[in-house]
Amino acid sequence: MREFEPLTSVEAADEFIQRHKLSFLYIYGTDCSVCHALQPQVRRLMMSYPEIQLAEIDAWEVQEVAGRFSVFTVPVLLLFVDGKEYIREARIVHLDLLDEKIRKIYELATE
Repeated sequence: MREFEPLTSVEAADEFIQRHKLSFLYIYGTDCSVCHALQPQVRRLMMSYPEIQLAEIDAWEVQEVAGRFSVFTVPVLLLFVDGKEYIREARIVHLDLLDEKIRKIYELATE
């Protein structure tokens, strides 16, 4: 199973996004039960997309993340291509629809 790289600052998140052509940021909250239940499912889903680099950041520990990425609730799932946000899912995430969106972008970005 793929693991998320833990990030501890907004600067680290920005650097991660800029460093990778395809980057996926999982923004969660420490005491968020939805966040903790969804993360293993997202990790399994991302097994199909090995070119996408994965990272996570705790919005309660790094509060600046809310302002930087316009986060109003957690979890928030963000997919970036060449530093530009292409997918944003928040709170209630339908994994089949997310998979469909990622697949379309992934096929174009990895051609």
